[in-house]
Amino acid sequence: EKSQDCMYLQYCKVCQSYKAPRSHHCRKCNRCVMKMDHHCPWINNCCGYQNHASFTLFLLLAPLGCIHASFIFVMTMYTQLYNRISFGWSSVKIDMSAAKRDPRPIIPFGLSAFAASLFALGLALGTTIAVGMLFIIQMKVILTNKTSIESWIEEKAKDRIQYYQTGETFIFPYDMGSKWKNFKQVFTWSGIPEGDGLDWPVRDGCHQYSLTIEQLKQKADKRVRSVRYRAVEDYSGVCCPVTKGVKTFFTTPCTEEPRIALSKGDLILATRGLKHWMYGEKILDSAADGGIRERGWFPRKCVEKCQYDSETDQQVDGEKKNR
Repeated sequence: EKSQDCMYLQYCKVCQSYKAPRSHHCRKCNRCVMKMDHHCPWINNCCGYQNHASFTLFLLLAPLGCIHASFIFVMTMYTQLYNRISFGWSSVKIDMSAAKRDPRPIIPFGLSAFAASLFALGLALGTTIAVGMLFIIQMKVILTNKTSIESWIEEKAKDRIQYYQTGETFIFPYDMGSKWKNFKQVFTWSGIPEGDGLDWPVRDGCHQYSLTIEQLKQKADKRVRSVRYRAVEDYSGVCCPVTKGVKTFFTTPCTEEPRIALSKGDLILATRGLKHWMYGEKILDSAADGGIRERGWFPRKCVEKCQYDSETDQQVDGEKKNR
């Protein structure tokens, strides 16, 4: 509605619209999500503005339910084994055929039931630890009024300022300075989060678009730091390519980010990489491909670095100095 604010906002080429502050596009849901934290495969949905509180309560109640189940499993195995143990002079024997004491259990507890209970106990304890750690991480970001993505943006802001030595200081604009105030931004008695998901209260001295301005700076910085590569081998886009070497096969990135298929001669702008893999965006003809972006991982063995001329190098160096 405010055309003069377009210069502060990011544009989503997939949704063909400007992103609201704190919004991000989800490749799984194929839409922009307000105050997106991450995409959760267990609930088959994004965790964001509307369901951040519900998702955090899920992370709390799931470990509590698993603790309750673990207690039941432990007590069941203890009581059943205690009734089947016989102590001799030189050995201790366990008779899993039947209980020695009455009343007998309604459900027979044999060797298979013991193995199933032990396996279920391991799953319950593992879920308690894993999901409990996720709950702690979520509470840490909520008490600072951030999301997981925004925490990552803040870290990249510090790296950008340190790299260019600009002397500026990035202040996260949505931290209210009080853990209780930040907590109330997500959890309310009605269950409906505060605000409309578009406009957010900011701390004193910060701009409404402070975060989006920083994101635009980071995107421009990524374009400056990106390196152009040319594909010298075809790559089908499979997760673990067998024909690209043993090291490439076993060091495939453990991430949900996609792989991109390459044909010999394709140009790619690489933004980051590992020892045997790289992540980048394929350079496409915007008019012919409808503005669709192809980004993902590809084997480092399939590409070679393009040789820049001196004029291009000087232009990049000058842009770095200006930034």
